[in-house]
Amino acid sequence: MNTRREARSRALQTLYAYEISGNTIEQILNDPIWEKPIGKKMIGFYEKLVKKTIENINEFDELIKKKSQNWKFERITVIDKVIMRQALCEFLHFSDIPPKVSIDEAIEISKIFSTDKSGKFINGLLDSILLDLVKEGRIFKEGRGLVDRKSQKKNN
Repeated sequence: MNTRREARSRALQTLYAYEISGNTIEQILNDPIWEKPIGKKMIGFYEKLVKKTIENINEFDELIKKKSQNWKFERITVIDKVIMRQALCEFLHFSDIPPKVSIDEAIEISKIFSTDKSGKFINGLLDSILLDLVKEGRIFKEGRGLVDRKSQKKNN
């Protein structure tokens, strides 16, 4: 596994197993199903994405619920929730990933793991949540091609 998309896909599968199994994340990570090695370049990204998503699951669910007013949260498929949680995690906890990249990746991953209509649904919710997070001054990105924190704070 050498790309972030592969790491995101593995994280999605791990988080989905966590969501539906009721097992601890440690039990899931120690399951032999995960024996396929993760490339050294991506293991840190994968682990942080899984752990930060779980640590902030309630906050992410509240953000999703707030914007999915026409949908009962319980009706959203588990896989779509997990995909959106991951993207929200990237928005808020990965300063080197542009939000539009996180949204694009969520859409692409939904094409593999979810339904034909999921991409539009995920895109719409994430775009709307992103706008709110930007207005609230909660998005801080830095690195090559990204605005630094000082500039963002001055603009808010």
